[in-house]
Amino acid sequence: MQDDWQKAEKFLKNDGVVVLPTDTLYGIVASVDSKKAIDKIYKIKKRDKTKALIVLISSVEQLKSFSIKGDFSNIFRPKVSVLLFCGIKFIYIHRGTKEIAFRLISSKNKNLHNLIKKVGPIVAPSANRENDKPAETIKEAKDYFENNIDYYINGGVKRGEPSTLIRVKDNKVEILRQGTVKFK
Repeated sequence: MQDDWQKAEKFLKNDGVVVLPTDTLYGIVASVDSKKAIDKIYKIKKRDKTKALIVLISSVEQLKSFSIKGDFSNIFRPKVSVLLFCGIKFIYIHRGTKEIAFRLISSKNKNLHNLIKKVGPIVAPSANRENDKPAETIKEAKDYFENNIDYYINGGVKRGEPSTLIRVKDNKVEILRQGTVKFK
């Protein structure tokens, strides 16, 4: 299993696209620094080109590379995606919205956390084609994407709800999607 994550790291560092288990569902991932790999994700998912991507981080400090100012450490919790204003940088991720949803992967999710520490932040939309249900197994992901993915990591069955999505703006929290973690 450890060998799988090392192979994924090599692919991600070289403009690759990988399907792997995230903290919620299977994700189709690429380095935020690889516009080429991100464009490939849009193409093979048949994703609406105006929809932004989620970014997984291993520490709140990684927000600085997105020009995000402020202390958001008290907002992040497992399985919660936080939509933050990031300006015009990374337009190929936010698609003109000037906001990116970030999810902090804790060290309890050891393999994914360590991968992000080594590779840097990664985009991670769910592993499915636009408007299809997210893949619950690697077989389902392979049925969707076939040989268009550079590497697959099997994490067993991943079934459940997506992350909860909140927006933080002007020190106020807005719930955009109830997911695994319930907010009132």
